[in-house]
Amino acid sequence: MAVTAAILSIGTELTRGELVNTNAAWLAERLTALGLEVIEQRTVDDDRARIVAALESLASHRFVVVTGGLGPTSDDVTTAAAADALGVELVRDQASLEAIERRFATINRTMTPSNAKQADFPRGATILSNPIGTAPGFAIRLGAARIYFTPGVPSEMRRMWEGHIEPAIAPSVERRSHQVRLRTFGMPESQVGEKLATIEAEEKLVTIGYRATFPEIEVKVLARGDSESAAEATAARVADRVRNALGAIVFGEGEETYPAHVGRTLRARGLTLAIAESCTGGLVGQLVTSVPGSSEYLLFDAVTYSNASKIDVLGVNGELIRAYGAVSAEVASAMADGARRIADADLAVAITGIAGPGGGTDEKPVGTVFLALARKGAPTTAHPMKFGGDRERIRVLSAYNALRLVAEAASGR
Repeated sequence: MAVTAAILSIGTELTRGELVNTNAAWLAERLTALGLEVIEQRTVDDDRARIVAALESLASHRFVVVTGGLGPTSDDVTTAAAADALGVELVRDQASLEAIERRFATINRTMTPSNAKQADFPRGATILSNPIGTAPGFAIRLGAARIYFTPGVPSEMRRMWEGHIEPAIAPSVERRSHQVRLRTFGMPESQVGEKLATIEAEEKLVTIGYRATFPEIEVKVLARGDSESAAEATAARVADRVRNALGAIVFGEGEETYPAHVGRTLRARGLTLAIAESCTGGLVGQLVTSVPGSSEYLLFDAVTYSNASKIDVLGVNGELIRAYGAVSAEVASAMADGARRIADADLAVAITGIAGPGGGTDEKPVGTVFLALARKGAPTTAHPMKFGGDRERIRVLSAYNALRLVAEAASGR
């Protein structure tokens, strides 16, 4: 019988839509990876009675993780609500209070009286230290559930999960499932689903799930079996079927992002890169440099938004701009050539386009983008693109497709 888990997110800023709840998705993946069945997620506001009701209704699960409401302000009532649910009083933990004071001292601040409440816990609770914040977490037993409480700050929640919660849960769960997370770029979610429909129908012990984080799509292959090893073998086999069905759009596994994939490909071949951007305004460079160690391969990134900067910085011939327009295959190619020449890089990619909402014409409507790739010792190639959507969508798709050209060139395709 599956061991079930639930997630409770607390915060009025969540229920009002003022803050995106990334904690719940992150926790659901980690609980699933441990072999638990996450069958319920709840979000409630900072109301003490409603928090108590939510805790009581979730107490039939084996494990519950609660985030939020452990701060020092008057609306942080999660700890008091947990005490209400247990029918016990709050007690102050001196060790936690001293740890909070030391935390403030490290940033040259004096702890305010309101922060002292963060050292109060329901009587009998197990305290979970917080090495990077002022709010400790805690754990209680309510009904059938072991309930873990963490701060809502994502970095603090994750450290508490890794340091306290996962080590506590893992030994008590008999794993009979295994999940492989494949990362893809280059195909809409609907088409990805269509290509995998037959596999999911044939594989009775496997569930295939999808998570779109534009413009990437994650394909989750969750297999179940009589044992963890059997589930892992099934997941690996089906993941290979998924890779074969999707082909080159599968670029990695787990947490790997597309920029990380591009960097790994460049590093593996010992290649360097230069970038010239117009309509993306530095977005390609931002993506590339989001990867630690990108200085090993990125030599140059020029944002040449105006015609004058294309001419003065990259050496684009002004006659090309006058003859073909700044948004053209010819100018994109000249931009790539200029960037590669200046940096003496192995590869260079350039982007020029019309991201909108204005600036389009009948001949070149909004969404018209030209990419170009220059390679040392090979002809420069231009790639006309047409993207739909708003300005941000066009810019992101332009940047990702530029990175796709780089990855394909670096891998020899």
